[in-house]
Amino acid sequence: MVIKEPKNQPSNHKLYHQESILTALVEWIPRTPGIVLRNWIYRFLFAKMGDSVRIKSGVEFVQPRHIEIGNNVTINRGSYISGAGTNKTKPGNNSVCLEDRVTLGANVQINTFGNNSRIYLSKGVILDRGVDLRSLDQGYIMIGESTYIGPYTCLAGPGPIKIGKSCLIGSHSGIYANNHNFADSQQKIVDQGITCQGITIKDDCWLGTGVKVLDGVTISRGSVIGAGAVVTKDIPPYSVAVGVPAKVISQRNKPIS
Repeated sequence: MVIKEPKNQPSNHKLYHQESILTALVEWIPRTPGIVLRNWIYRFLFAKMGDSVRIKSGVEFVQPRHIEIGNNVTINRGSYISGAGTNKTKPGNNSVCLEDRVTLGANVQINTFGNNSRIYLSKGVILDRGVDLRSLDQGYIMIGESTYIGPYTCLAGPGPIKIGKSCLIGSHSGIYANNHNFADSQQKIVDQGITCQGITIKDDCWLGTGVKVLDGVTISRGSVIGAGAVVTKDIPPYSVAVGVPAKVISQRNKPIS
């Protein structure tokens, strides 16, 4: 998805400040008048603004011209959505898209960083309170239709993260699409760079509370990951895996004796 800038627009720096002033003026107006006024003003600022959108007071947007919002979307208090890059006045080709019927709980954080960073929430996605999505330079986070992400879960990385349809991700989970290099003991770890392969969680998976998924992992369709597990290797379809590191203990698609 590419969001084009209109022709003859003000400079990025000037436009950023104009957007900031307008959004700040209306973000704290309460109840029904605030929702109506915000939606009217936002239609002129966003790349797309659908119908029947409910944006509660205290929601902050950064560079809304890189944000698309579909129909019947609800964004609750204290959420923060940024389509900006590392330099807010030069956002590159970043984009955030909330499809129809997406619901964001209170204090959800959605951030793009660097350039060509994308976050895409498909129809019916629910992000519960305090969920944190961070797509870094050249990366993307894509969440499939009707998937639920539980409270205070974090998805982050320059590596791509793709979650399928109808998944359930428990609270306080972490999905991190990068690893730090550390082989050289004579050099600081922070200076040795990272690797990023990406993470895929396919349709109809359930991850319990506190699951951690590390870079390079694919969790195949229909799998269940027990609470507190750390997934370091690929999980076959319809598996039940538990432990640290996670190990497959049974298959869901085998007949029950």
